[in-house]
Amino acid sequence: MAKVRILSDRVANQIAAGEVIERPAAVVKELLENALDAGATRVEVEFRLGGRSLMRIEDNGHGMSRDDALLALERHATSKIVEAADLDRLASYGFRGEALPSIASVSRFELQTREQGSDAGTEILVNGGKFVHVRDCGRPVGTRIEVTHLFNSVPARRKFLKTDQTEAAHIVQCVRLYALACPRTSFTLIEDGRTVFRSPECATLAERIAEIFGRQTADSLVPIDAAGEGMGLHGLIGRPGVGRSTRHEMIVFVNQRPVDSRTLNYALIESYHESLPKGRYPLAFVFFECDPASVDVNVHPAKREVRFRSEPQVRGFVIRAVLARLRELGTPAGGAVQIAPAGGAVHVASSDVRSPGCSRNPSEPGKAGTTNQATPLDIRATSVAPRIPVSLSPLIPPPPAPAEIRTAEIVIPPWRFLALAHGSYALFETAAGLVLLDRRAAHERVWFERLREQFRSGLVPSQRLLLPVPLELDPVSSALLLDRLKFLHAHGFEIGEFGRNFFRVEALPTWMEPADAEPFLRDLLGAFRDGRLPDKDTDLAREELARLAVAKAVRLPERAGEAELQSLVAQLLATRTPLTSPAGRPTYIELNHSELARRFQK
Repeated sequence: MAKVRILSDRVANQIAAGEVIERPAAVVKELLENALDAGATRVEVEFRLGGRSLMRIEDNGHGMSRDDALLALERHATSKIVEAADLDRLASYGFRGEALPSIASVSRFELQTREQGSDAGTEILVNGGKFVHVRDCGRPVGTRIEVTHLFNSVPARRKFLKTDQTEAAHIVQCVRLYALACPRTSFTLIEDGRTVFRSPECATLAERIAEIFGRQTADSLVPIDAAGEGMGLHGLIGRPGVGRSTRHEMIVFVNQRPVDSRTLNYALIESYHESLPKGRYPLAFVFFECDPASVDVNVHPAKREVRFRSEPQVRGFVIRAVLARLRELGTPAGGAVQIAPAGGAVHVASSDVRSPGCSRNPSEPGKAGTTNQATPLDIRATSVAPRIPVSLSPLIPPPPAPAEIRTAEIVIPPWRFLALAHGSYALFETAAGLVLLDRRAAHERVWFERLREQFRSGLVPSQRLLLPVPLELDPVSSALLLDRLKFLHAHGFEIGEFGRNFFRVEALPTWMEPADAEPFLRDLLGAFRDGRLPDKDTDLAREELARLAVAKAVRLPERAGEAELQSLVAQLLATRTPLTSPAGRPTYIELNHSELARRFQK
């Protein structure tokens, strides 16, 4: 029978690393938090091969003495808390004291640090949890940590890592979150020797968003500043009608800490249910503040999940605050909003909008950042621009040639047109009974197969634009676009780089209107980021591109004549799968004589 024994520190650290260090981005996150807790105003992050071969984080913070540096590599050694009660008044990002020993146990870990007043710095090298050397070194005040050969002592963990591209995307997203949390700190991110973004110190959150996500995104945001019930919500939210196909630009912070909170995310989505169509997500960069004792950040070792003491109260406060701000856009003077208790009135306060700084104490709003006078907004400036109907010549495409849609020879049954109901449903009489046709679903199926065949053949008709469409992206989306320019050029787009993270759309496929170019490309890049258009499977990528394109290609007039609907039926029945739309919805419903008799109880 095996005896009970105490694990060695090395084994205990490797076990802890399995919880704290899930992937390379977790290493960057932990080291970034240490740098910011040390008061750094300049942080540089470099990584190679998705973080597998190198991760380097260098800052100009307070630094450490030799004794503190050695002690920091021991388990549960931290300067952030002293007793359990400190968890209820956390003013720092880190507090567990597990990150450094966990990282050092599964990598080659080199630390260089010097504090103010010391003549020399300290260099510590640890390989797989074993100390290699401790010696003096020369360096400026601050800390530099270099992590190489991640998971070299636990090779089984390396097998569970994703591709370099996926791991790199997680690292970039992590650095962006902390750059948003601390706009007064200068951030530089370098991937494989290429600068992804370099953002200097910014006075406001809007400036940092413009640096990272682009000026077009920043211009589509409005400030929000609400307080009440012992809670606060400030930051920037999207105007009504401005949305994205993914949640990548819906970012929330709790007491300056970036978190994944279902409570806050659903509150934001619910607030926009009348301002955005279904399936679209709002733009939001918001900071939620509350008493540290009312939120538990010690739910998971990664500290990304939080639990509120009263989630219904938090959800209600956020919904009221966002709805009040969205409605306030039509008032003559914009300003902060005082949120009364549930059922109470909403009061407009001052028009100062705070920008979050890097202060970690929510009780000191004056240190959170500077103020920015909000500009009065007129409702006409915030309303959604009317969509220009796409002119298709003809609106219903002609029956496709055999080369476009290859199908077996079929006999089209005689469908006699009866009526058009609600502008969307066409009723036909057939020998077997009645058919109810969904116009949009039928058009989407016809266009989907037409575009898919065009993409496969490589013969995509394109139109050059008299006035190029400008497109400004964040660094991640910019990198995705640059990597896939060849794919886009082969499918009717012509896009040229016109500066850092700035592009011009010179030509478009004939099925797209210029006004739709920017939102479509943003949605397309979101699909690239989510992996819905895989790089290695070109056929699947083309099919998904066609699926996204039909939403832009199909523009239906309110009315349609009998000839147009009969032509649509002929084209639909000539497709490979006429029964469903590309999204899987039925294109038509057939009620035969027996079904009609059963319904009327004959």
